[in-house]
Amino acid sequence: MNKKKLGLLPKIVIAIVLGIVVGAIAQMTNLPVIVRIGATFNSIFGNFLNFCIPLIIIGFVAPGIADLGEGAGKTLGLTAGIAYISTLIAGTFAFCVDRVLFPSFLKVGSIVMDNAQNAEDTMLPGLFTVEMPPLMGVMTALLISFIIGLGIAVTRNKPLKDIFFGFQEIVEKLVANILIPLLPFHIYGIFANMTYAGTVVEIMSVFAKVFVIIIIMHILIILFQYTIAGVFSKKNPIGMIRNMIPAYMTAIGTQSSAATIPVTVDCTKKNGVSKKMAEFVCPLCATIHLSGSTITLTSCAIAIMMLNGWSVNIAQMFPFIMMLGVTMVAAPGVPGGAVMAALGILESMLGFNEAMLTLMIALYIAQDSFGTACNVTGDGAIAVLMDAIDGKDK
Repeated sequence: MNKKKLGLLPKIVIAIVLGIVVGAIAQMTNLPVIVRIGATFNSIFGNFLNFCIPLIIIGFVAPGIADLGEGAGKTLGLTAGIAYISTLIAGTFAFCVDRVLFPSFLKVGSIVMDNAQNAEDTMLPGLFTVEMPPLMGVMTALLISFIIGLGIAVTRNKPLKDIFFGFQEIVEKLVANILIPLLPFHIYGIFANMTYAGTVVEIMSVFAKVFVIIIIMHILIILFQYTIAGVFSKKNPIGMIRNMIPAYMTAIGTQSSAATIPVTVDCTKKNGVSKKMAEFVCPLCATIHLSGSTITLTSCAIAIMMLNGWSVNIAQMFPFIMMLGVTMVAAPGVPGGAVMAALGILESMLGFNEAMLTLMIALYIAQDSFGTACNVTGDGAIAVLMDAIDGKDK
C-alpha cells in the first residue's frame, strides 16, 4: 500500500511555522546559536543555489528556444506570439495595480535586506560557510542560451540538440530531487532568522494582503483573456470560463501546468475548440504561457522592493517582465519551477540578494497553486482565439 507523500506546500507551511517558533524561543532565551545552526545551512545552500542558477538558465532556456524554433508553421509562431503578449499584459497589469495599491498598506523601508551590511545587522550569520562561485554570470548564461537555442533551431543540429536536451533532463532532476526538497529547510532557517531579528510579523501581515490582491488580479486577467477570445470567436466568455473550472481546480491540486494538460485539453474541447487545435495549443502553452505566474512574481518582487525602500518604476520593471516571459519558457513541471527559472533575472536585473531570493521562493510557492490555475485557464483562452483565427483563415 502506497503512503501518500506530503506535498511541497504543506512542507513550506510547516517550515515557516517551525522557523517562527524556533526564532521566538531563541529570542526569549537569548540563545542565538539555535538560529545560527539554520543560518549555516542557509549559507551553504544559498551558495549552492547561486552556483546552480546559470546552469538552470542554460538547461531550461536553450532547449526551450531550440524546441520552439524548430516547429515550423504559422500556427506555432502565432501561438507563441500571443502567449508572450498575454504574459507581458499580465505583468504590466500587475505593475500598475501594485503601484496604486501597495503603498496604502506597505510601510516603505520597514524591512532592510538590501545589502550585506544591513543583512549582518538584522540577520544572524552562519557558524561557517563554503564558497561556491558560479561558473558564469547570469547575463552570460542568458546570452549563451539564446545563441545556442537559436543556433540549434536554424542549423537543425540534432547531435547538439540531443546534448542540450540531455543536459535539460539533468537540470530538471537537480531541481526536482535536490533543490526543491531542500527548500523547506532553507525557508525554515530564513524565517527563524527573521523572527529572531523581529521582522517576520511585518512580512507575514503585509503578504497576506498581497496574496489577496494577486488572486483578484488572476481572476481579472482570466476575464480579460476570455473577453478577447469571446470577441474573436463570438462565444460567451462567462460560459467558456465555467467550462474551464475543472482545469482550474485540477491545477490548484497538482501545482503543475504540465500535469494538468489532459484536463485542460478536455475542457478546451468543451468550449468548441477543434480536437487538433486543442491538442496542439494547450500542451505548448503549458510551457510558454505563464500569465498567472508572472503576476505573482512581479507583485511579490515589487512588494519586497518597496519594503526595502527601493524605488519602483516602469523603466525598471518592464524589461524585467519582458525577460521573465522568456526565462520561464520550458520551466520544469514541478511546483516552484517558474520561480527557480526566474531567480537569475531577479538577481541580475533587480539586484536581489540571497535573503530576498529565498523570501521570493517562499512567497511564490505559498501561492503557486493559484498562479498555476490562472496559467492553465488562460491556455484555454488562447486555444479558443487560435481556433477562431484558424477558422477565418480557412
